[in-house]
Amino acid sequence: MEAKVRVRFAPSPTGPLHMGGVRTALFNYLFAKKLGGDFLLRIEDTDQTRYVPGAEDYIIESLKWCGLVPDEGVGFGGEYGPYRQSERKAMYRQYADQLVEGGNAYYAFDTPEDLDALRKEAEENKTVFSYDLHTRNKLQNSLTLSAEEVEKKIAAGDPWVIRFKMPENTDVIEKDLIRGEVKFNTNQLDDKVLFKADGMPTYHLANVVDDHLMKITHVIRGEEWLPSMPLHVLLYKALGWEERPQFAHLPLILKPTGKGKLSKRDGDKMGFPVFPLLWTDPTSGEISRGYREDGYFPEAFINLLALLGWNAGTEQEFFSMEELIENFSLDRVVKSGARFDPEKAKWFNRHYLQEKSNEELTKLFKPVLAAKGVSIADEMVTRIIAIIKERCEFVTDLWEQGNYFFQAPESYDDKTVKKKWKEETPAMLNEIVELFKGLNDWNATAVKEEFSNFMNAKGWGFGVIMVPIRLALVGSSQGADLFDIFEIIGKEETISRIEKAVATIK
Repeated sequence: MEAKVRVRFAPSPTGPLHMGGVRTALFNYLFAKKLGGDFLLRIEDTDQTRYVPGAEDYIIESLKWCGLVPDEGVGFGGEYGPYRQSERKAMYRQYADQLVEGGNAYYAFDTPEDLDALRKEAEENKTVFSYDLHTRNKLQNSLTLSAEEVEKKIAAGDPWVIRFKMPENTDVIEKDLIRGEVKFNTNQLDDKVLFKADGMPTYHLANVVDDHLMKITHVIRGEEWLPSMPLHVLLYKALGWEERPQFAHLPLILKPTGKGKLSKRDGDKMGFPVFPLLWTDPTSGEISRGYREDGYFPEAFINLLALLGWNAGTEQEFFSMEELIENFSLDRVVKSGARFDPEKAKWFNRHYLQEKSNEELTKLFKPVLAAKGVSIADEMVTRIIAIIKERCEFVTDLWEQGNYFFQAPESYDDKTVKKKWKEETPAMLNEIVELFKGLNDWNATAVKEEFSNFMNAKGWGFGVIMVPIRLALVGSSQGADLFDIFEIIGKEETISRIEKAVATIK
């Protein structure tokens, strides 16, 4: 029987979760759900120096907002815990010792100062220093020191690390589920640190041990981890674990220009968020925008991310989560980077806004109205939304497109006044006010009929008077159908606004 698919999303709590990280979580989630598997959240906090308070909670809240709820993990329970690496600290040492005893790793006592000096020397000689099979036999480690010297150094409290002993001239050939066969030669690889004297493993050892103990079947991660794959494969072999996960390395999300990896700086410069939720840096207080707070729907954000580097092989662009799960496969993930288009993000949001019922949008719009001090019946808000929503991308646009329904304009567009407000306009508007005062049936159809009859009887051109009326009601030449505005704001408010414009506009 084939093992149940188990995948993990394993971020480090070193700051807010980048949208590239969310896409990694999404592809893991879709892959697991498509194959009836489990999606785990593991927090990789072995590097305590880079730990940022609040980052872990931010990661969990982001996943929940996106609808990517883990089956197991930090904050979700599960039988393979703990899922926070700092709480698993005690278990890693035995594996580091096993590697040393098996001749696959060694103690190194070189100080950071020693290594800095070697790097500097290499720079001066126009080369690059690497702690590897070419240099390790000339350095301070258990390969060059006697067993007694090693014990003595450890007993004396000398700083040490355990490094992996990269085998000589060995080809590591592995199948990547996205990139096909990938080949590395160990002569080009360095001896990575696996374990530090403070009792903490590095990412590489903890990652491999946890994936093994948590029965992870597939490691789906960003392409920046591709150079680590040969070390991880060799660690599985060195630890005697025959079953190991299959690997898949996702393409980068590129800047809107298509050149280089998308970063926070790009968002700051071009005015779009790169994080799912708003983030306040606990040290500097710097605030970074989030998709949620910028008014994006989670389904639009997820749809957008899914199509960055993956396609269903059809013309379809809008997918529900269920459709994504049904259609997803790693063989349709591309190898090359995927260019992010901020305008496309807005386009997706517009689609999901238009798809929502007017009643649902009313609930979302009510807090915006409350913040503006507007109190109005839900039924009326729903009617207004039905008229204006097609011009909107975000819920906040409903206010920009329809604020005149809720409040009279306080100013009038200068260009429209200069162009359309003529000497005879006030007198014409006064006559229209008299007409309106005499109407008993006040709805769009009835007012339109009476108004048309009046205009025809007067011989006035509609173009001459319609823009000034709109200016009086809206404050500009934009807006919904004029007769819909009449009906919704009511007879008294319509007359009041026209009279105010006549008195104000000179």
